[in-house]
Amino acid sequence: DEATDPSVSEENWECIQRFCDQVNADTEGPLFALRLLAHKIQSPQEGEALHALTVLETCVNNCGDRFHSEMAKFRFLNELIKVLSPKYYGIWSSEKVKLRVTEVIFSWTVWFPQEVKIQDAYQMLKKQGIVKEDPKLPEDKILPPPSPRPQNSIFDTDEEKSKLLAKLLKSSHPEDLQAANRLIQSVIREEQEKSAQVSRRVDTISEVSDNVRRMDELLEDYRRHQLSPAGQETLQALFQRCEKLRPLLFRLASEAVADEEALAEVLQASDKLSRALGQYRQVVASQ
Repeated sequence: DEATDPSVSEENWECIQRFCDQVNADTEGPLFALRLLAHKIQSPQEGEALHALTVLETCVNNCGDRFHSEMAKFRFLNELIKVLSPKYYGIWSSEKVKLRVTEVIFSWTVWFPQEVKIQDAYQMLKKQGIVKEDPKLPEDKILPPPSPRPQNSIFDTDEEKSKLLAKLLKSSHPEDLQAANRLIQSVIREEQEKSAQVSRRVDTISEVSDNVRRMDELLEDYRRHQLSPAGQETLQALFQRCEKLRPLLFRLASEAVADEEALAEVLQASDKLSRALGQYRQVVASQ
């Protein structure tokens, strides 16, 4: 409901991501998600339907084969067709929503050529004249091809967990499926933490680079006695911020010990930072 709230004009990406995470974590996630999304896409409120289509497209890109298999069934495709068909909701669905649904189905014929039911559904729409011509997929729309699971996924690197999960999912016992759910959720949390570490590292290294470059410029003006009082305040603020970044870089280095490339990037940023702080002390603090 939050991710498709029609009273909000912008996409709520935090809610959309949480929705995707729930789909991935739940054994029946794709089935339940597509039922909910079909209901929202058929909403008479244009904003709600468009938000639901964004959620659908994001799930296609983030929720893997189980989701793709479920969405390629006529059970779900027929719900999308109802939005376009004048026999059902096509008589009152907005043109914007109908165009977006058409774009979505057409994009799937491109990215999932092996899914015969998607191809059949789209060709039927063309034969009935509901779709006159193939839409041109807009470059600024969220219609990305589905991304494969990252090769460094924990299920790829941890063979024991991968085998256990496969065994649990094949079981017909409810307690085994619940255990599979818990295992998937724990792995998702681990992978989210890995992703957060990468994000922190990239953001911090970028901030160090920007701050060092700006400090170098201001120090050069300071040496020439061309730095205004406001510039001197900025320089001091940059120095204080860089001092606070040092312990963060040490922590990032300890997190990246197992990744030589990432560790090298952190250490390089640390060297830049130490040089900039040393120059500040030599040029400014000494005076």
